[in-house]
Amino acid sequence: MPTDRIILTGMQFYGFHGVNAEERALGQPFIVDLEAELDLGTASNSDRLTDTVSYTDLYRVAKSVMEGEPLNLLEAAAGAISHRVLTQHVSIQAVRVRVQKPRPPIRGSVIESAAVEIYRSRNR
Repeated sequence: MPTDRIILTGMQFYGFHGVNAEERALGQPFIVDLEAELDLGTASNSDRLTDTVSYTDLYRVAKSVMEGEPLNLLEAAAGAISHRVLTQHVSIQAVRVRVQKPRPPIRGSVIESAAVEIYRSRNR
């Protein structure tokens, strides 16, 4: 397993995911962190974009899920992002995705955020 990573943190999106009708009608912000594991040795020597995965491409994958078709669960959003990353970029061996919902609507409580984090690899 490579120990090199491309890391994107704090990607902010506005989406309509959630189980509650209000979440689906009004939408809310989401924050996504993504770590892609791949061998960056060639790119570190060549200095060519063609020898790596563009972080813009990874951002677009997250954006397409988070601003796309509404999902019920954060787990489903994280799973969709990880699946697309591994499907679209064969050089990526594993991906870790964290999807965070700031200030989730839980009656009677104050929670800064709720999040899920998943790790998927080609061997799993």
